[in-house]
Amino acid sequence: MVDLHNYIATVKNYPEPGISFRDISPLMGDGVAYRQAINAIADFAKDLNVDLIAGPESRGFIVGSPLAYTMGIGFVPARKGGKLPRKAIQSTYELEYGGVNVLEIHEDAIQPGQRVLIVDDLLATGGTINATREIIEKLGGIVAGVAFIIELNDLNGRDKIMSSGEVPFLSLMTY
Repeated sequence: MVDLHNYIATVKNYPEPGISFRDISPLMGDGVAYRQAINAIADFAKDLNVDLIAGPESRGFIVGSPLAYTMGIGFVPARKGGKLPRKAIQSTYELEYGGVNVLEIHEDAIQPGQRVLIVDDLLATGGTINATREIIEKLGGIVAGVAFIIELNDLNGRDKIMSSGEVPFLSLMTY
């Protein structure tokens, strides 16, 4: 087993002064570290009876797609507004550095009662994850849990997610 912390690059003052951006690109570039991270999330998910993986655009795709493949289940992308070609359900959320954004999921992507694990590379404030959760629940899906490669503790995203109802939670690393 490798220490995944060794595969995270910290970029100071990006995207704004005073911010330390946690970049997973080195982790993705190393087959052993990437596989270890995906397998750890798959191990977490195996007892949750998950039917689908959902990931918000765009880095949720980087975690969610190989995870869905590993687990032999489908992947549902939560896309930014206006990117989906068919009828979709939307949710609006506040951006970490100000402003708002929209996420959408096709209205037929999740069937009532399906259990969905939401994954992303990094948990900051929780807005993106709660928007994804809101859409899943509007479609009748059940959020079976949430999982991240990195959690930024000082931004209290976990508290925001749990304020919408307790769910199984995994973060592989915290900063």
